[in-house]
Amino acid sequence: MTDSLTIAVAQFAPGEDRAENLAAMRELAADAVARGARLVVFPEYSSFFVDPVGSAFVEAAETREGPFIRGLAMMARELDAHIVAGMAERVDAPARFANTVVAVSAAGEVVASYRKQHLYDAFGARESDWVQAGELGEPQTFEIDGIRIGLQTCYDLRFPEVTRTIVDAGAHLVLVPSEWVRGSLKEQHWRTLVTARAIENTVYLAAADHTAPVGVGCSIVVDPMGVVSADAGERPGIAVAVVERERLRQVREVNPALTLRRYRVVPR
Repeated sequence: MTDSLTIAVAQFAPGEDRAENLAAMRELAADAVARGARLVVFPEYSSFFVDPVGSAFVEAAETREGPFIRGLAMMARELDAHIVAGMAERVDAPARFANTVVAVSAAGEVVASYRKQHLYDAFGARESDWVQAGELGEPQTFEIDGIRIGLQTCYDLRFPEVTRTIVDAGAHLVLVPSEWVRGSLKEQHWRTLVTARAIENTVYLAAADHTAPVGVGCSIVVDPMGVVSADAGERPGIAVAVVERERLRQVREVNPALTLRRYRVVPR
């Protein structure tokens, strides 16, 4: 146990060809691992994406035993790294799918998963017409080198209770695979919300987004004091950062907000 972890956020523009998406991810992940990363975070909808969300996602949705997860497992084993990515997951409900994030260990096993709880019914979009929202419950977390890690997705950033619940479950690092759509002030919202969730929870956040033409890019890692420690900019690629338990301890000693708070999160 080292109490530190090198991670990477990886950004690209997924399309409708699963094999092409996996090949792009493999190249990015290999670059990240070569630069020391033991965890690589990819965007929401890495398995399949077209704009807008619609029936094509239902047709492309896979089970967790399907070829996308098998591809991630092979990638993780080959590179000896944890891989986190979003996918369209098949569900029993007719004409619906789940917007799911999975964490695959270096041994190729799914060690945590999360179904998006807050669906993107905003800025003219209607994700809930096609996506089955995830149930509320205890967050799934996993651990690498003494760092406890949790998952959430994209639009969840606008609901601070999600991150707080994950931190209450012991997370030192929260991963946010996203497809943050371009638009007026959207990049500003992205950076502000990721930073706010890190500061108010004194936690690391690592957020990975799609690149153009739909996403804003700007995948970032923010530390518990709100310092951006890695930024992937606007082009496909990666950004690497180190997560440290000692940094968490120091920040929480200076700013004991989690201890001083007088409210708790209760499901609605």
